[in-house]
Formats: sequence, structure tokens, C-alpha cells
Amino acid sequence: MAVVGIIPAAGSGERLGASGPKAFVMCGGRPLLDWSLDVLGSVCDRVVVAVPPGYEEEPDRVAGGKSRSASVRLALAAAPEADVAVVHDAARPLLTTELVERCIEALEGWDGAVAAAPVADTIKEADPSGRVLHTLERSSLWAIQTPQVFRADILRRALDTDDQTLAAATDDASLVELAGGSVRVVKAPSDNLKITRAVDLHVAEALLRARC
Repeated sequence: MAVVGIIPAAGSGERLGASGPKAFVMCGGRPLLDWSLDVLGSVCDRVVVAVPPGYEEEPDRVAGGKSRSASVRLALAAAPEADVAVVHDAARPLLTTELVERCIEALEGWDGAVAAAPVADTIKEADPSGRVLHTLERSSLWAIQTPQVFRADILRRALDTDDQTLAAATDDASLVELAGGSVRVVKAPSDNLKITRAVDLHVAEALLRARC
């Protein structure tokens, strides 16, 4: 069984205030991308990275697409041998080998297994004016993260759709669900954070230092 890591890393660093692609922003003395590459490289048979055009000079790097899921589709197409695809955001540098392995193990009998955190905050649905419509029962709510692990043939079929649908998808699991696939959640550690703003970068660096 060939397990292939897929890292969509073609996004810009605009929200982070970076001058270049987010995946290459320095975090703890290394590019963000390198933290995820180390972990996936220790678990997967191969890791393919979708990067911005012009950054494909290293092996197993392909030019990304116009959306995150389009980049995943291009990276997965470059790994036709994959039986299992492990998709992980380059912007989550605190990935652990243990979490990847648990997600792969959880795939047994399912089409997908995704890292997630139970929602701790009270969640309310509001209309455009801000009027609260509902307070949701949070005991069944999960904040979805990565890694997201899929049977590769199922993920390929889910990604075989139009660019508009890919652009609207907030994660790959939603596309698998839309295609009728079964997806389960795997509880992730609380520090599996995503780098979106400058403050997230500082927090991640502190957590990475604490691991050393």
C-alpha cells in the first residue's frame, strides 16, 4: 500500500503580511513548509508539494492551482501510485508523527479520516443583520484541521469536478462527503494550530521551542 503525502503550499502570504508565499515564511528558523515535510517524510512513502509557479525546482514539487483543492488535485495527479493520500496544510507546522499515524489507522473501513478539535466556544447562527437565529449544540461540533487522510481513488473521484466547486471547498473532506464518501473525525492535540496571522506565527515558534 503506497502512502503519499500531499502538501498544498501554493497560497500567498498576504493575510500573514508576508512578502512571499506563506509556505516559505520563516518559523523557528526554518521555512514553514519544512516542518510538515519532515513529519510526512517520516511516515509516507513519498511527499508531493504543490507550490507557486516558479518554485518547482526541487523533486516532487508541482505548480499549484488557483485554489487549495485544485492544488491538491494537481499534486495527487503527480502520484498515480498512491493508495492512501495524506493531505496536510503547510501552514500547520506543529504536525506530529503520532497524529498522522492515528489518522491513517482510523481510515480502516472509511473513505476519509480527518484531524479535528471539539468546539469549545458557544456557536450561534446569525442573520446578515447580526440577529441570533440559533444556538447550536456544540457537543456534536468539531473544528476540522489537517492532516486529512483518504483512500486515494475516492479522493481522485471527489476532486474530478469543475474549478468553481473546487474553489468553493474549504477542505478536501467536504468534497469527499459531497461525492457520497464516509469521513470520520480523529481528535487532534490542541497545539495543531494553523498559521493565518502574525500572532499565530509567534505562538507556533514558542510551541516549537518548547518541544526542543
